[in-house]
Amino acid sequence: MSKITIWIEATRPKTLPAAVTPVLLGSSLAHANGQFAWQPGLICLLFAILVQIGTNFANDYFDAIKGADTAARLGPRRAVATGLIKPSQMRFYAISVLVVAFGFGLALIPYGGWWLLAVGTASVLSAWFYTGGPYPLAYNGLGDLFVVIFFGLVAVSCTYYVQAGVVTSEVLLLGLTIGLLINNLLIVNNYRDMDEDRSTHKYTTVVRFGRIFALRAYCFAGFLACIMPFVLVARGYNYIVLLALIPAVVAITKARSLRAASSASDFLNILKVSGWIVFIYGIFVSAGLVLG
Repeated sequence: MSKITIWIEATRPKTLPAAVTPVLLGSSLAHANGQFAWQPGLICLLFAILVQIGTNFANDYFDAIKGADTAARLGPRRAVATGLIKPSQMRFYAISVLVVAFGFGLALIPYGGWWLLAVGTASVLSAWFYTGGPYPLAYNGLGDLFVVIFFGLVAVSCTYYVQAGVVTSEVLLLGLTIGLLINNLLIVNNYRDMDEDRSTHKYTTVVRFGRIFALRAYCFAGFLACIMPFVLVARGYNYIVLLALIPAVVAITKARSLRAASSASDFLNILKVSGWIVFIYGIFVSAGLVLG
C-alpha cells in the first residue's frame, strides 16, 4: 500500500458523514428561518471535519500505545497497531490537525463572539482526551457522552448560532437526535470490541452496562429520530422531512442485526449501514427544512 492510501484509511472516511451531517442540519435550519450565511457555515464544516480526523488520529495513536488494539480485534485494522505508521508520526499529525481545526474555529469568533473560543478549546481538548490523558473519556465510559454533546448538540447549535445569532428548542432537539444517531456508530464499535476492551481495561459503556443496554440505546436513537420529523412538521416545516422516517426505522431494525452479529464482516456491514443512516437522515431532514 502507498503511504497516501494508508493515511487516507487512517482518517476513517466512513466516519466523516458524522462530522458533515450536523453542520448540514444546522445550516439548513438557518436557511429555513431566513438566516443562512455560507461563510460561517463553511468554516463550521471545515472545523467539524478536521476535529473528526484529529480525533481518529489520536484514537489510533493512543489505542495502540495503550495496547487496546490487539490481535483479537474484529474491526478494521489500525495504522499504528499494525506498524503501518510510526506512533511518533501519528501523534504529530493528530496534534497538527487539531491545531489547524482550532485555527478555523477562531475564524468563527467574529460571527458568534468570544465565548466560541471556550467552545472551540473544549472541542479540541476533548478530541485529544477522548483516548488520551490521565483520564481518557473512551476508557471511562464517557465516550458516548462526548459524541452526543460535541458531534450532536454543540455541532448543530453552534452552526445555527453563528448564522442566526440564537439557539432555539428545535435546534437543541435536532442536535440531540443526530448526536444519538451518530453515537450508534460508537455503540457498534464498542459492542463488537466488548471482550477485547474488557481485557485491556477499556471500560466503555458496553463494558460497564452490557450488550442489552447497548442494543436499547441503539434502538432509542432510532425512536427519537422517528419522532423528530413529526415535531418539525408540527412547527410548520415541509412534509418532506417525513422521508427521514425511512432511515430512522432502519436504525431500529438494525438493532436486531447487531444482536445477531458475530463475524468481522457482520459488524462492518452494520457499521456501514449506521453511517448511511446518519447521512441519509440528515439529507432528508435538510431537504424538508430548505424547501419548507
